[in-house]
Amino acid sequence: MKRVLLLGLITVFLVSCSKDDNVATPDPQVVALKNPVNNFTWQAMNSWYNWQEQVPNLADTKDDKTSDYNTYLNTFDTPQKLFESLLYQKGTVDRFSWFIEDYVEQEKAFQGTSTSFGFRPKPLRINNTNIVLLVLHVSKDSPAAEKGLKRGDVIIGINNQVFTTSNYQTVIQDYFKDNAEFILGENDGVTQKSKVTLTKREVNDNAIHVKKVFDDVDGKKVGYLVYSGFRSSYDKDLNNAFGEFKAAGIQELILDFRYNGGGSVLSCGYLASMIHGEGTANSEVFAKTVYNKKHTGRGFTLPFLSGIYQYDAQGNYLQGQDIPLNRLTGLSKIYVITSESTASASEMIINGLRPYIDVVTVGTKSYGKNVGSITLYDAPASDFTDKSQANSTHKMAMQPITFQIFNKLDQSDYTNGFAANIEVNEFESWNNFLPFGDENEVILKTILDKIKGVSSRAYVSAKQHVDVLPLKSENKFETEMYFESEFLKNQLK
Repeated sequence: MKRVLLLGLITVFLVSCSKDDNVATPDPQVVALKNPVNNFTWQAMNSWYNWQEQVPNLADTKDDKTSDYNTYLNTFDTPQKLFESLLYQKGTVDRFSWFIEDYVEQEKAFQGTSTSFGFRPKPLRINNTNIVLLVLHVSKDSPAAEKGLKRGDVIIGINNQVFTTSNYQTVIQDYFKDNAEFILGENDGVTQKSKVTLTKREVNDNAIHVKKVFDDVDGKKVGYLVYSGFRSSYDKDLNNAFGEFKAAGIQELILDFRYNGGGSVLSCGYLASMIHGEGTANSEVFAKTVYNKKHTGRGFTLPFLSGIYQYDAQGNYLQGQDIPLNRLTGLSKIYVITSESTASASEMIINGLRPYIDVVTVGTKSYGKNVGSITLYDAPASDFTDKSQANSTHKMAMQPITFQIFNKLDQSDYTNGFAANIEVNEFESWNNFLPFGDENEVILKTILDKIKGVSSRAYVSAKQHVDVLPLKSENKFETEMYFESEFLKNQLK
């Protein structure tokens, strides 16, 4: 009888163990997650962030215990605050990652579409009392262009208040409003000339701002291109511009990147391939990308290309339907105009081409950005990369740094920017700011004189000391370098 009882107890124990092994017992103590988007934010950053291993709160063990993990996520009342807390040495090492409230609007901005007045200003302190906004660039068909604003115009105040060193920080806030009346001044930066009222609206900034061929620069034909951003929607226009350069038989090339903060890595690859036609297409290395240890398989080599990739409406790559690139030959040297606003994909052109040709930088030191990003959506099934699978209940996304760029020689050390080989500070000629492409424009003249073999003495006598002041950018992506989702989906499987 005792043996039967003992066997029965063993049987009950085994059955009980079997049930415990296969049926999870609900834990009434598990802390509920207040905002599911916080979970997306952490999980995506844990997977993709370039500095994931250096951030303790992104450790793989952080979500091992559900209650502890949810308690941690619940301490952040918005996903953006969580995101910003996860950035590695924010503002020093990581100066570039940002949270996206509406990825539809962000994608439009990536293509040069934004709500603005349509001009780019630079604040300058011209003496101990006066500050001006110098107009650097005006977008075509914008409110500013329609009212006659042009490069070189001097703005001395906004909404009936003239800028001074004491009131500037307050008055400049009106620049960020939807409507403003700008006071235009003479080139002394003091005397009022006129006023113009502008209202912000959606503006499309054409990346191909100016293209020109100088037919006789000491017997040479020189191509000049003002390219304001690497935007894939203008890839065909860029290719057409190089078709014109090719047909003209240019022997020298000047790329004006002084206000180009970057953009599409793929567009950058197209431009490099147009410049260096001797580079063997689809095999010779232009650039390399390196991701974190979780995505080493995503790292790849971007070669010189022979054509522009084409995709259908669903983002599928159309094999064999590439648009042939207009590739130049015979260029052993190019001139690149740089400034503190020259960043990211613009610097990638400099770094990627230097192993092949002489890249002469002219202007001032570039920004210093050797890393890039991809957009991460709330789409866990695709490891957060496929927009078509994104959670439809919100439009939040992220643009964290996910990769670093190297050239053929594995060089990537330009976080402090590229110093100018020929230094020219255009703001020292602020009151004689000429249009892009004008042969007497201070930086362009310096290069043309260099090609001619003469010195630019006019600049030396004209320059004046000014202090360049910071101005908060309206575009978070101004120094961005990224891959389009279609390219990631189809080329990096």
